[in-house]
Amino acid sequence: MRRSTSRGSGHQALHWRVRPEAPSAAVLVLHGGQETNERKPGPLNLPRLRMCGFVRAVARETAGAQIAVGEVRYRHRGWNGSRADAARDAAAALNDLAEELGPVPTVLIGHSMGGRAALRAAGHPSVTGVVALAPWCPETDPAGQLDGRTLLTLHGDHDRITDPRATRRFAAEARAAGAHVAGYTVHGADHALLRRSRDWHRATARLTGGLLGLHPYPAEVAAALSLAPSSAEGLDLPLPHSFPDSAEFPDPAGFPSSSVQ
Repeated sequence: MRRSTSRGSGHQALHWRVRPEAPSAAVLVLHGGQETNERKPGPLNLPRLRMCGFVRAVARETAGAQIAVGEVRYRHRGWNGSRADAARDAAAALNDLAEELGPVPTVLIGHSMGGRAALRAAGHPSVTGVVALAPWCPETDPAGQLDGRTLLTLHGDHDRITDPRATRRFAAEARAAGAHVAGYTVHGADHALLRRSRDWHRATARLTGGLLGLHPYPAEVAAALSLAPSSAEGLDLPLPHSFPDSAEFPDPAGFPSSSVQ
């Protein structure tokens, strides 16, 4: 069942893609955007379409586990400076989620601007973990809100839009602030998540399942998550080709299976 919730402004910040009757946990996906753009997203929203493969992979990974999977819908295409519009929409969606489902543990998956919004919103009481995909990590952004959370990052080494070094710096700051952190470098991949897309999808779904307690983490991730706050190790793990997948599940009834460009 899919359903959207709306605040008093009429903006629907939370859109469900998979919604069991009694979810025990939730996953929210946040797509990318632009640094500055006050236009409303239109029906052809390429950054959102880019994340459809991730939504499908997570839905398969969590099928049968009573996990709700939703998307954050933005009011504007851009971050827009101090307004931080995407982060505000993420917070609104989390508040809607908590109001509808109660205080269920929630994992955020964000790409680029959506990664920045997910990291900014990680201090919400429902959030237990973040999977940040090529996130936008300015030096001025805080990391203290990740204290007690788990942060898993993936960044392509050919990315020319957001900086993999900035992601590792932010991850180290989050670890020092009390987060459990591990990070993968996706060798040969760029910002669009299209090169090695199968590995991006599988790794994200598998790591999300680990964050939800559905199965153990890969050994290298488990080792990195246990490192001391001062350690700089485990933030640049090479993502294997053909990332190991868990058992294949059929697509949930009614979920689209078309390819994503």
